[in-house]
Amino acid sequence: MSARIVDIAGVIAAESPKEDTLEGRRKVDCDPPAMPTVETSVWIEAPLEKVYAIAKQSEAYPEYMKEVVSVTPVEKDGPRLVADWVGVVPTFGLKVRWRQEEIWDDEAHASKFRQLQGDYDRLEGTWSFREENGGTRFDQTLDYEYNVPTLGPLVKKVIHSIVVKNLEAINEAFNKRATSNG
Repeated sequence: MSARIVDIAGVIAAESPKEDTLEGRRKVDCDPPAMPTVETSVWIEAPLEKVYAIAKQSEAYPEYMKEVVSVTPVEKDGPRLVADWVGVVPTFGLKVRWRQEEIWDDEAHASKFRQLQGDYDRLEGTWSFREENGGTRFDQTLDYEYNVPTLGPLVKKVIHSIVVKNLEAINEAFNKRATSNG
């Protein structure tokens, strides 16, 4: 398993104030940081169709993913699934809730998902599955934004670390489920 952090949460807006010499006043660059992106990839020693079928059964995640409390489908239309999710952040003992739309592409063995409403300011990503060396390569990309205005950059770094660990836990859960004899 590997995780690559593409952008890090908690970037401080400006390292030092910039002088605006025309007006003789100080101006601070306060552009918000880019939305963090996390990518993970894992090779699973199981056939593509098996791993993909496991991934598509999101309602079953609570059975084998400890951070997922529930996934309740509210709408299903062909490749589109809308479900209410409840997850837990063990570090803080918090529950996180959101409604997510997933669009599955069976031909490409891929999924795009996004939060429709919920606790994140923004949450969207992709999953892709492909045959590789007699097994399956599973790649995840997640773009998220979770702002806690009063707590600042330090908490954003902690949240980012939790997001990375959560994606790696998904990799591990799919791997275990696909390679177990059950």
